[in-house]
Amino acid sequence: MTTAVAPASAPVRTWPSKNLDARALVRDQAERASALGVELAEELGDPARFAAKLDAAYRELADPAYREGQAYVAPGIGPTRGVRSPLQVAVRKGFEKASRRTSTAELLLVADRLLREPAREARWFGITTLQRTIGVEPERTWQLLRRAAADADDWITVDTLAHPFGKGILAEQYRWAELEQLTVSPSRWERRLVGSTIATIPFVSRSAGRTPAVVEHGLELLATLIGDAEPDVQKALSWGYRSMAMIDPVTTAAALQVEATDAARNQDGNRAWVIRDSLSKLDPKDAATIRETLGVVRRRSNAAATSVAAEFAARFADMGLGRRMPEPPLT
Repeated sequence: MTTAVAPASAPVRTWPSKNLDARALVRDQAERASALGVELAEELGDPARFAAKLDAAYRELADPAYREGQAYVAPGIGPTRGVRSPLQVAVRKGFEKASRRTSTAELLLVADRLLREPAREARWFGITTLQRTIGVEPERTWQLLRRAAADADDWITVDTLAHPFGKGILAEQYRWAELEQLTVSPSRWERRLVGSTIATIPFVSRSAGRTPAVVEHGLELLATLIGDAEPDVQKALSWGYRSMAMIDPVTTAAALQVEATDAARNQDGNRAWVIRDSLSKLDPKDAATIRETLGVVRRRSNAAATSVAAEFAARFADMGLGRRMPEPPLT
């Protein structure tokens, strides 16, 4: 009698950081990562040497399994070294501790160089460095942030940008208008940055980031973009609505009810998906009412964008709306 052999099940792909061995690896390398960050401060006078030394540090700390995971969760991401997030943080904190007295000008020049590096971890290091300069040199820092946004081609970079973007907006309120300009960008990553920034602002500052003005500006921009056809943008929009609901659930519920009525009337699945993904932070009664309004409307693949921003961009496409302008030198 032949014993049946059950077919081998397909391996389940998971994010590598959940592996217990990976946690031990991070723990063992944390001290070394911090020391490498301290050593970076020695190269602040030479941005090219700084970039090379940072890349060497990341190559030393690289984990091929993590690099595979990065490509899995962010399809299409450019070159990465595969350095686990806690180790990236350790490198950055070591550097920040050793460079407390460094001039803002030096930090800006280093960030400028890192944002041009091919490896994404170097760019992320540059972006987080700009969080240190945005309050002292807002104009030059914002110039670099805008360039980084224009170059972004993955959601990790975009969501890393959201914090310094939010910090810049809270420091200078007129920058809400600059965020609004990104709603008509041809790049889905710049449009995603609108939602990510709105979602992040309440955590940039628990006082300035949670005012009625933030809710007003945030909901206005979200209403401009909802209906976008790109899933990467839709996820950031629902994240933004959830953050606004955390500050003002009543006003946010009212805004989502308006959008739900529109989605149901026009069978707008793009809009409906964002609304459904936004409801977890609302009062359960308000969420149930909005779900009832939506009915059975579902997102369809290849459905055209229905957002106000998309309509506006199409109307003025011949004028080059959203086109990238020549970049002035960093002075």
